Amino acid sequence: MDRLEQLLYLNEKLLADLPQYAGQAAAFPREERGQRQLLRALMNLRPPLPLDREFLAVQDALLGAEREERGVVDAQALPVTAADPRLAIWQGDITTLQADAIVNAANSALLGCFVPCHGCIDNAIHSAAGLQLREECHRLIEAQGHPEPNGQAKLTLGYNLPARHVLHTVGPIVRGRVTGQNRADLASCYRACLELAAEHGLASVVFCCISTGEFHFPNQEAAKIAVETVAAFLRQSTSIEKVIFNVFKDLDAALYRAILGPDRSTEAGA
Repeated sequence: MDRLEQLLYLNEKLLADLPQYAGQAAAFPREERGQRQLLRALMNLRPPLPLDREFLAVQDALLGAEREERGVVDAQALPVTAADPRLAIWQGDITTLQADAIVNAANSALLGCFVPCHGCIDNAIHSAAGLQLREECHRLIEAQGHPEPNGQAKLTLGYNLPARHVLHTVGPIVRGRVTGQNRADLASCYRACLELAAEHGLASVVFCCISTGEFHFPNQEAAKIAVETVAAFLRQSTSIEKVIFNVFKDLDAALYRAILGPDRSTEAGA
């Protein structure tokens, strides 16, 4: 199959599961860009249902090719900071990072974002990983028997991501002023992810800026809590060799640089 044939096949299969969207789907242009947008929307909307092997083979071929086209960044090769040789800051798309685990800022349902083509990190990670990620998260929540609480962590495979695993954590939602409980929950997110990563012998972990987007935790205070919690964890014996703070906005990049200083390579060249 060429790219357009893959997209048309996948969308046809998804619409069989989601017939209520057939009318809206017909409005998308029958060309590569339009059909790719439709595919992401339908993947976002599809609830956890049994997955067909043939569908997954085509989906994985498409997502794997897109992963290589975007480019893969080796997290272990990123320059470390002057403050700590085990900490790094990287600004870019977390779904391009090859690491033992990337962290997803999830919601309590742990199923990814159901808003078509939404810009949140939860949507981006699930869309790049493929439908297997939603299915695995569904099995975890079914076994647990209740929504995921704040400040804990779950580990899944990464599927079509360059990362081997995804750590899912639910950060606090800030409504008005930041409370002591908000701060404790955010620190617990970082700690729980690192504990679970270490339990599985992982060496590299990439954190997003948990709770600072849709959950409204103030960026500066969140960065301070993140760095302090990670640094405290790394003072003990652990399998974790490197932690990367992945930032997307210039604001967050500046905040983490202010705390951790320049990269060692930058400092050496100055």
